[in-house]
Parts: sequence; structure tokens; C-alpha cells
Amino acid sequence: MEKEKQQEFVFKLSMFEQQMNQLQEQMEAVEKGINDLSSLNFSLDDIKNGVGKEVLSPLGKGIFVKANLVSDDLTVDIGQGNFVKKTIPEIKEIIKEQTKKLISVKKELDENLERINREMTKTLEEFRKASE
Repeated sequence: MEKEKQQEFVFKLSMFEQQMNQLQEQMEAVEKGINDLSSLNFSLDDIKNGVGKEVLSPLGKGIFVKANLVSDDLTVDIGQGNFVKKTIPEIKEIIKEQTKKLISVKKELDENLERINREMTKTLEEFRKASE
């Protein structure tokens, strides 16, 4: 096999590897998002049952303050410094929709990984035949 064809083959494999790594990173981010939303959903149940109790409230970067939970009304940042009040059921519905979107993205990423894997297998097969 010519050196040029071998270099082309190595380049293709390198491209496949880069694409797969990028997709894997995106997949991990999506899975983290799904897990975070699931955790938030469980935390909302704690709030519903925790009115009148003392809780740890995050201030940021792993710093918490003790606070008394006086209400289960929630304030949501909708961007650009705008806030709206939402109920727990409303937030749970938002979480449900966001989770559905992330699951759809995850499915699309899975399909792209499978497609790249098929293309890589095809390239390997072509290389094997050309080497014989």
C-alpha cells in the first residue's frame, strides 16, 4: 500500500477519534444535566415537606447558611436579572420538559456515535482490503 494512502487512513482514523471524543464529552454533559435535574426534582419534594424546618441554603461555591424554610413558593431566574414566582408543581413540569429535551439530545448523540462507529468500521475494512 502506498504511503500516501496509509497517511490518509491514519488521518481518517484520527478524525473519527476526535469526533467520538467530542461526542463522548457532550454525552457526559447531557447525562450530568439529567442527573442534576433529577436531583433538583427530589429536592423540591424535600422543600414541600420542609416548610417550617431549618435547612442549609447554598450561598455559592460550597458555602451554606442555615435558614428557616417559611414557604414553598419559589423564585426563578429567567435571565437578564428577571425573576418570577413559581410553584413546586410548575417547576416540576419545567424539569420534566428539560429532562425530555436532554434525553432527546442524548439519543441524537448516541445515533451520531453509532454512525461514526459504522464509518470507522467501513474505513478499517477498506484499509484491510487494500493492504492484502
